[in-house]
Parts: sequence; structure tokens; C-alpha cells
Amino acid sequence: MVTRDEDPGQVAARLTGRAVSGTYAVSASPVEVRLDDGTPVMVKRADIPGAVRAEAAGLRWLAAAGAVRLPAVLGCDERWLVTERVATGRPDPEAAFRFGQALAALHAAGAPCFGAAPPGGPEDAYIGLAPMRNAPGAEWSGWYAERRVLPYVRGAVERGTLRPGEAAVFERLCARLPELAGPAEPPARLHGDLWSGNVLWGADGAVRLIDPAAHGGHRETDLAMLQLFGCPHLDRVLAGYEEAAPLADGWRARVGVHQLFPLLVHAVLFGRGYAEQALTVAREALTA
Repeated sequence: MVTRDEDPGQVAARLTGRAVSGTYAVSASPVEVRLDDGTPVMVKRADIPGAVRAEAAGLRWLAAAGAVRLPAVLGCDERWLVTERVATGRPDPEAAFRFGQALAALHAAGAPCFGAAPPGGPEDAYIGLAPMRNAPGAEWSGWYAERRVLPYVRGAVERGTLRPGEAAVFERLCARLPELAGPAEPPARLHGDLWSGNVLWGADGAVRLIDPAAHGGHRETDLAMLQLFGCPHLDRVLAGYEEAAPLADGWRARVGVHQLFPLLVHAVLFGRGYAEQALTVAREALTA
């Protein structure tokens, strides 16, 4: 039975069926809890409807590719998620190269279509605290415009982060996406929120990914987000990726187009600075 006054230790015991020996950092989320055999787990709470189901489904779908490693889901309900804890170490070039290769394999595992939700995951999902709708699309440029750019443009205008006249810049770019998108590619299995904070460098030398906004999309979008927010040894990550699955010609010129999605999400959540950055990227893409 789920109750609102459960603490993370109680949640871990209920969802794993194991006794708990300790709880740490009880004011934070996620919270580290130790099971009775000393195993550390992470307990995360989300009160937004569907958020836990989306995250758990995403973790399982990405892990099923057998490529990049992800924390195992040990239990969940509509409000709480319990996963294994990752012991972290320092980034290093060799681990970065292997991560790039594994990320290429993850993307190659594919998705049924652009916008596909993970099996068992809701169509109405989230990227961070922002809603993200996983609705299918037949081809990437139209789907990306309708599901990953224009909804956040409208949201930013509604919040006053973008001025109404500035929305036309993104509308013009969306109209030109078929020519800017590069060669057609099949839907990739994306992490979907691949900024450096969601890349954990394991103490065992293997990278794990956390907090996905998983869906079917274009593989260059994950790589563009890594570049937007910085990633240790990014040159080695890209080298490993290119060795495993070379990117289409001209991919570097398309990075900005793929960065519009996370930039506009951040504009909705965090304000004008990200809106101005998105405007700059869109204008540069239109004049390139």
C-alpha cells in the first residue's frame, strides 16, 4: 500500500522486499538507502503523473539493447523508483572511447518509429520537469518540428520567455527542416536527455546513463546534447562512436538543429538566456 508519508527507507523495503539498514541524505532526491546486506540503492520520488512509469520503462528499454549500461530497476510504483546505486570514478579517455562505441550500439538497436515510447511507457512523458509527448511520426523532419521544436516555442511564448514575433524564426527553420536534416536515417533508440549530468563514470571503468527521456529519434540528437552541455573527453566519445557507426557527411553542420530541442526545453524551464541561445542557433542554421 502506497502512502504519502512513506520515507525512502520504507519505500525501498516495500518495493524490493528487503529490510533496510540505513538511509542517507534524507533531504535530497534521489536518496541513498542501504539494504540489510549492505547493498546501496537509490530511491527517487516523482509526483508528476506518469513520470516514474516513463523513467522506469526508459531504463529497461535502453538496458535491453545490451549496449550502454544503466542502473537496474529494482522496484517502482506510480510515485517511487528504486534503482541500483552506481559507484562512480573519474572520467578517462579509454572509458570515453568505449562509451562512444556503446552509444553507437544503443542507437543501432533502433525504435519502431520516430516518437516511439519505450514499451510500457506513457505517450505523455517528460524531459526533466517539462512535458514531452511521445507520438509517432513517419519521417524525422516533420516529427521533430511538430513534437520537439514547436511545442516548446509555444510554451516559451506563453511564459514570456520568447516574444511572439521571435516564434517566426523557429517556424521558418521548421519549414526548411527537410533540406537541413541531412540523409534519411532509421529511428534510433535515444536516451533523450543526454547531458553530462546523466553520464556516470563508473568506478569499474564502464559508463552508466541515468534519468532518460527515452524515445525513438535521430541519433545525432543525443550527440548534439552531449556537445551542448559538455562531456569529459568528448573527442574520444565521438571517436569511439565514429569507429563503430560513422555519422553521415555534414553532421557537424547539423549539430545546432539538433540542439534546438534541449535549448527550447531549457527556455521553457529556466528562462530568457536559453531562449536567446536557441534564437542564435536557429538564425545561424537559416543562414548557413
